[in-house]
Amino acid sequence: MWLLLAFSFLLTSTAAQEGGKLLKGEECAPHSQPWQVALYERGRFNCGASLISPHWVLSAAHCQTRSMTVHLGEHNLRKRDGPEQLRAVSRVIPHPGYEARSHRHDVMLLRLAQPAHLTPQVHPVTLPTRCPSPGEACVVSGWGLVSNNEPGTTGSPESQVSLPDTLHCANISIISDTSCNKDYPGHLMNTMVCAGAEGGGTDSCEGDSGGPLVCRGVLQGIVSWGDVPCDTTTKPGVYTKVCHYLEWIREIMKRT
Repeated sequence: MWLLLAFSFLLTSTAAQEGGKLLKGEECAPHSQPWQVALYERGRFNCGASLISPHWVLSAAHCQTRSMTVHLGEHNLRKRDGPEQLRAVSRVIPHPGYEARSHRHDVMLLRLAQPAHLTPQVHPVTLPTRCPSPGEACVVSGWGLVSNNEPGTTGSPESQVSLPDTLHCANISIISDTSCNKDYPGHLMNTMVCAGAEGGGTDSCEGDSGGPLVCRGVLQGIVSWGDVPCDTTTKPGVYTKVCHYLEWIREIMKRT
């Protein structure tokens, strides 16, 4: 079964074995992802997003809610340690072609009511000048569900899935369309890109939705959807391919 990641959390379940060690997503070094945004709905964390300019945030269209607040410079969502900035949203612009059922055009721009104050802990991510290549190393980050499950196991009594307070990061890589099509036959589009770890198990999960997939310092993906349950699947996550939307993003930013 495949399903939209309707919330937004980083899965950090067991990944590929390398030299006898189990690779896992881990807590990010605080403020090492200064473009990471937390979207709140009526005081509750809802989704991830990325700061792309002092005035604009990029997220997934399926993260749209009636009332959104942008939190910048966050690491631990339960603590204030100084760099945090809160901003109201003045405009919400989901892609006009977004389709919830197919996840087509799962991208959304948010204009901040007041621009972000740029600091070392709050800084925009670079937009791509090219599309990502298979095998390219990337980092996905978010406050999504974290798990200690072994990939491919279900119903394990040792299964532990939790929502972390701190931002988590996972090292994954771009998966070729050919390979990903085998996992999701008939569901991939040219506006999507897949990423994961060899052997599966490290991926985005519920709560990470809308968050960044950053490859070589460039925003190449937006967490969109994937297999469920994401804490036990070996299939890669599917991301909105940012390079496909550069013209749309720039046109909106220019005229709004």
